[in-house]
Amino acid sequence: MNFDLNHIIESLSHVVEPDSGKDIVRLGLIRNLQFTDDRIRYTIFLKDPLSPFAYLVEEQSISAIREVVGDKVSIQVEMDNEMIGLGEGLVSDQAGKKAPGDRVLNTIAVASGKGGVGKSTVAVNLAIALVREGYDVGLVDVDIYGPSIPTMFDLEGTRPKINESRQIIPIVKFGVKVMSMGFLVEQDQAVIWRGPMVSGATKQFLGETDWGDLDYLILDLPPGTGDIQLTIVQTVSLTGAIVVSTPQKVALADARKGVAMFEQVGVPVLGLVENMAYFTPPDLPDRKYYLFGQGGARDLARKLDIPLLAELPLDEALRISCDAGYPLAATDEGYPLFQEMARTVVHHVVVRNITKPDTERIEITTR
Repeated sequence: MNFDLNHIIESLSHVVEPDSGKDIVRLGLIRNLQFTDDRIRYTIFLKDPLSPFAYLVEEQSISAIREVVGDKVSIQVEMDNEMIGLGEGLVSDQAGKKAPGDRVLNTIAVASGKGGVGKSTVAVNLAIALVREGYDVGLVDVDIYGPSIPTMFDLEGTRPKINESRQIIPIVKFGVKVMSMGFLVEQDQAVIWRGPMVSGATKQFLGETDWGDLDYLILDLPPGTGDIQLTIVQTVSLTGAIVVSTPQKVALADARKGVAMFEQVGVPVLGLVENMAYFTPPDLPDRKYYLFGQGGARDLARKLDIPLLAELPLDEALRISCDAGYPLAATDEGYPLFQEMARTVVHHVVVRNITKPDTERIEITTR
């Protein structure tokens, strides 16, 4: 075999849908891809089967792959106009108003087993890095009790507006469409709600916000495996989840539980992010000090057979930038730190979408 999955993905990314100007891989139109040494099979899902592009895309995709694999490989293409998952709506009808699900291509949950590991820092900088990579991105802070996104975006005291359809208009900062409970309550006001109220607010954020056209909607979840996490998997067809941890043994134990939760409800785990992996003194740029242990998340990822998406340093500039409301990924100096992570996440999302079926929303019943 002179080609692999990456070669096929790269070739298909050269086929562009003219109306949007985006390639068919980015649009999630390629599904159910399977291949052997002598055969490639995949399905092309069409939003508009009567468009001029619909009559050209099959031939264009085959020609693009032929450039890589040659003429001896059999290429079988199935055309389908039922956008499984994408056409069902981001949020179930039970959640209230139906969200424009076919306008949000990928929904990624950023989670952690315990607090204090930098989950929101990762979510914020990932969202900004994806924007800088050219993607349309939304970020929703579903940590109802401890929203931190307004502080990290320097949006404290900001209030969103409502459009004519009675949908919330997210605030745009650094190119990211942002929504948070912190926009709806006073900064010093505690949110004292029981589980059902939390679940209702979460559904409202997801289903009654006008996100528009998004390549990625990033969900910054609260730590743990409680009501909000269950509400998310009941109401949203998640593309996948990212679990954040530090190298410490106690944090890794909770990260393992977070991974197990998503696997139990059928949500693919895109990978682990190890935050505070090492410390490099400014005057010793070639040295790394592993203050919280070395390689813990890498070892856990290997044991769980999931990718390690990034190892982020313990960096004072990273902490200061988030506290100041100007995340490091928004700066030219800090962007490279998160650029590789963003590209790695995109790669795993593409592979997941092309090779695995859509995530089903689950029904949780109590006995």
